[in-house]
Amino acid sequence: MNKDKKMMYVISLLTFAVLLVALFINVKSSRILAALLLIPLTVITLHFVRKRQSFSIEKKDVLILCSVVAVLYIVSKEMTGFYFQYYKNPYFVDFKIIIEDILPLAAIIVATELIRAVFLAQKNKFVSFVAFLSCTIAEILAFYNLVGITNFNRFMDLVGMTLFPAITSNIYYHYISKRYGALPNIIFRLITTLYIYFMPVLAKMPDSLNACIKLIFPILLLAIIMALFEKTKKRATRKGKKAGVVATSVTVIIVLSIAMLVSCQFRFGALVIATESMTGEINKGDVIIYERYDGQTIKEGQVVVFLENESKIVHRVVKIENIGGEIRYYTKGDANEDLDAGYRIGSDIFGLTDIKVAYLGYPTLWLRELLKR
Repeated sequence: MNKDKKMMYVISLLTFAVLLVALFINVKSSRILAALLLIPLTVITLHFVRKRQSFSIEKKDVLILCSVVAVLYIVSKEMTGFYFQYYKNPYFVDFKIIIEDILPLAAIIVATELIRAVFLAQKNKFVSFVAFLSCTIAEILAFYNLVGITNFNRFMDLVGMTLFPAITSNIYYHYISKRYGALPNIIFRLITTLYIYFMPVLAKMPDSLNACIKLIFPILLLAIIMALFEKTKKRATRKGKKAGVVATSVTVIIVLSIAMLVSCQFRFGALVIATESMTGEINKGDVIIYERYDGQTIKEGQVVVFLENESKIVHRVVKIENIGGEIRYYTKGDANEDLDAGYRIGSDIFGLTDIKVAYLGYPTLWLRELLKR
């Protein structure tokens, strides 16, 4: 193994190790830490790793396309505020925001893309994979920190809101960087990441839906760029193309459907049953699909989802009373001997359900129990 190759392995593994350790360091701002670590790592990489360039001739076209798509992405995302409403931006740019958020994020984006481009240019699969892991960790540090994971819900936030979107995004960034260089990724990421600090108001999009969009959007954009700029192999059959289109379409539809259910911001939502209070018809580990309550008629025997101490409870309505014009719903778990304490009114009811998918929620429950140990 020659000296250049040894240096390439050492620096790539060093970058990965340093960022991995940073995930577990308890600091006030993980993004500032990531920026401070990535800047010297980038200088070391650019100085000691030999640079090679073999980018596509469509580099300029891809750069323009990525810039235009980034702007359209922002416009489309913020237009959802007409449905979800808008709120005053608490992170609107000021000196503190520039120092603690804008500059660190810009440094992380530029540094990771320069490191990615250098390592991918080596055309070494191992180094490319290590670079992918390093860049994914850097993105997690920019928006989350493992030190803050103290319970199951926080862990699921990390996985769903940050980890999965970071993985799909970096698949896209890796592809673009390898063929068209670092600049298209840098411009695209700076626009789509930093714009929120320059908007006085923002769309009140649910976090779960926003994460799902971040999960899907890179895949769609990658498909568009491949269709526009990649030459189709002659031996690819028309049947194969159609199968690929169908598979991609089905995947997108499934992911979007899951996003709509999990976000609970549309007409239907999904909920994992975590207790045995309804054992019989609805068992622990089942997933129920519920329709959002908008004043529909509720009858005795109806299974409802209601809010209690900010938790969603799934129980059956066993008695309804009209007291002075106020409709009161008395509920009970099928497996419980006693009625639930007190009663529910319309504003407490979150949804109505009569659809379940057996056992689908068990992986979530197992993971929750594992994290409690």
